[in-house]
Amino acid sequence: MKDQALRAVERVNQSRYDRYRQGFSRSTFHFSLFTAFLALFLLAGAAQAAEISVRNPRLKANEAGYSLSADFSITFNRRLEDVVNKGVMLYFVADFELQRPRWYWLDEQVASVSRTFQLSYHALTRQYRLSSGPLHQSFASLDEAVGAMSQLRGWQVIDNKEAIHEDRVYQAALRLRLDLTQMPKTFQVSALSSRDWTLASDWLRWRFVPQEASTPAEAGAAKPQGTEDGTMPGLKSTATPPLSASPTTENAP
Repeated sequence: MKDQALRAVERVNQSRYDRYRQGFSRSTFHFSLFTAFLALFLLAGAAQAAEISVRNPRLKANEAGYSLSADFSITFNRRLEDVVNKGVMLYFVADFELQRPRWYWLDEQVASVSRTFQLSYHALTRQYRLSSGPLHQSFASLDEAVGAMSQLRGWQVIDNKEAIHEDRVYQAALRLRLDLTQMPKTFQVSALSSRDWTLASDWLRWRFVPQEASTPAEAGAAKPQGTEDGTMPGLKSTATPPLSASPTTENAP
């Protein structure tokens, strides 16, 4: 009788252990499955993240002062693509600053200018339109329009050449950002609760010495491709003369 009772207790304990192990295995499987889906979700979100980076900026002297050329790497997420395709205009602002460091006082602000680019889609013509002041151009695809905006060329950022001393060292900075303040209020409110609307590059800063005719990044940086007489290659102007007109500048916010 005693042996039978012990065997019965062992069977009960074994049954409980088997049920626990099966339950633990199912829990582990469910947790692993949840972790895998979470990782895929995060990777998908990262793949669709909108971002901008600045590359190869350079200042070039001319008769009036100095012009700026640079390249931008611009990636849209799905939200921004959908908004553009629905006919909502997006406003991008390029900000440029030039300062002269002073050890004995605050840095001297030599230049601070901004330029706005407008990107929109016209359903009737099924074309994307990129504008900047009097300059404009239509494109068959969003990628082509963004590609044109990615090439900044010949932006006159300094009109007074005498304000720049050839033998002094300056600190230049450039960024490109999506300006939500120019969009309808409904989109501004939506942007407060969503990171999909966060699209801005970091400030890219570089040392600029006029007499060295320096380029911003390290020596040997690739020279930007494109035109040198307009802000974006291929843009047409509604004014006369077309591309030779200096871009309008305004104080950076």
